[in-house]
Amino acid sequence: MEKLATPELLDDWFVESGMLDLAPCASEVDLAIAIDLRESIYDLVAACLDGRPMPTEAVAELNLQASGLPVTLRLGPHGMTRTGSVAQGLAALAREMIVIVGGDDGALLRECARPECTQVYLDRSRGRRREWCAMKTCGNRVKAAAYRARQHVSQG
Repeated sequence: MEKLATPELLDDWFVESGMLDLAPCASEVDLAIAIDLRESIYDLVAACLDGRPMPTEAVAELNLQASGLPVTLRLGPHGMTRTGSVAQGLAALAREMIVIVGGDDGALLRECARPECTQVYLDRSRGRRREWCAMKTCGNRVKAAAYRARQHVSQG
């Protein structure tokens, strides 16, 4: 199921992810561009995880989006705010991905070990043995399922 099905959901993602503090009022065109960038990011991350060369088209899309104007940062009485257009938010995202896949952090990319999860994360744990994208969600679900399975076996 598509999680970015409407421009409003894209606006929500920008705010929830912390990329922007105010919704940028995305359009259908903005949504299509964001989905193209997301797919390029998926392709680049998959290549990193598999140890394959980076796909040329995905690199070109990431570089194109990264060349946009930066998000506007403002200091006010309550701290910093990040504002901008969809293009500015996507440029910030693209630049962050370039730092990850083009730098040392690319080696830290991991897929969540919970089969139903599609999240990828940076494993900065000691020993680099983290298994889940988040302990509060996937880690707890896996551990609870294992516990229930053990209980079922011991009662059967």
